[in-house]
Amino acid sequence: MVTTKQSSRHGELCEIECFDEVKVQRVQQNLSEQQLTVPVRMFKALADETRMKIAYALTIEDEMCVCDVAHVIGSSTATASHHLRLLRDKGLAKSRKDGKLVFYSLDDEHVRELVRNAVAHGMEGELHG
Repeated sequence: MVTTKQSSRHGELCEIECFDEVKVQRVQQNLSEQQLTVPVRMFKALADETRMKIAYALTIEDEMCVCDVAHVIGSSTATASHHLRLLRDKGLAKSRKDGKLVFYSLDDEHVRELVRNAVAHGMEGELHG
């Protein structure tokens, strides 16, 4: 059943308010906070320009040490380490220690594709104005 109601605002809103109860219930049954917790944490971590730059750098190079990342983002190793640790803690990156060096890489191909797609989408948006 579709429920309708008149709306007075124009432009970004529908001229009438209506919803398909069956469709809404189907979506609500498949949409839970539990399903969204991890993606929300991931997007929050990537919402920072420096962390997105680091994540994108890790799509170009499979693995980088903290010192290399610091040079890429133009920061101290402490700052780079802080951002890398946050990416790791949010499940976007992983680290390994080799002697006195710590190397980071993206956690898996899903993260790599997410970052690549976000960058490609951003570039596409610039081209289309």
